[in-house]
Amino acid sequence: MIATEQKAGFVAIVGAPNVGKSTLLNRLVGTKVSIVSPKVQTTRSRVLGICIEGNAQVIFIDTPGIFKPRRRLDRAMVAAAWGGAADADEVLLLIDSDKGIDGNSSAIIKNLKGSGRNNVILAINKVDLVKKQNLLRLSATLDGEGIFSDIFMISAETGDGVPDLMAFLANRVPVGPWLFPEDQISDMPGRLTAAEITREQLYLQLHNELPYAATVETETWQEKDDGSVRIEQVIFVERGSQKAIVLGKKGSRIKSLGENARKELEEIFERRVHLFLFVKVRDNWGEDPERYRDLGLDFNA
Repeated sequence: MIATEQKAGFVAIVGAPNVGKSTLLNRLVGTKVSIVSPKVQTTRSRVLGICIEGNAQVIFIDTPGIFKPRRRLDRAMVAAAWGGAADADEVLLLIDSDKGIDGNSSAIIKNLKGSGRNNVILAINKVDLVKKQNLLRLSATLDGEGIFSDIFMISAETGDGVPDLMAFLANRVPVGPWLFPEDQISDMPGRLTAAEITREQLYLQLHNELPYAATVETETWQEKDDGSVRIEQVIFVERGSQKAIVLGKKGSRIKSLGENARKELEEIFERRVHLFLFVKVRDNWGEDPERYRDLGLDFNA
């Protein structure tokens, strides 16, 4: 193979909720394409992050955390995660070094074994938080599962070990033409990206008060003559009491949500953003098939 021959492939990042998948994806791509929150299960649909490493184009699928589903939305998220793993050329399993092999991770390993995958790439994350002897013990235990071809020790937060992982993945993807333009970092449309950034602010600012019964939709996207963009979004909640929480006293909370989301959107889109947020009550939005289609999830999963 000559050095200039192009390579391209899909890598699914799978793992239990809140092990750092979205943080790792953003670190690999070099900019934010997936929301990051201390609250678990914040990634609801598969997100493609696209990275160029030498002659290789590596397309990452950031899947929702795999866990035991209880609601329809949970089932759809888990189905999307396993769908991403099945479709990918390579599967990268992320394990939280501090949590080790918990119930969710154990179930994922069992499913990977059942699917016939015996060349899974393992990344043990948050290694900066755990003693070396504990890491070695965890690594040896996981290696004994018999499905991992390679094991990496990384910190998605600090970037330690991530370049070595990236170089390995670039070498691993198959030979073939690039599938996306060189300057494209994600297949997520701007309207959806904007909604995800606002949804992230909901989690960051209201993770104690607001349950998962909230979603954000970009209703209008208007290009302005001066190069800026006007974005109008609706935050849907299920009850009037939740609407009051999002609005805050004299509108203070929604103002804070909008200001923080706008600043981040301006960094991502590299232009001025005029962001307008509204809050509406929609009973049982989690049972609306249209919402699932918007998120790229299967309502009937």
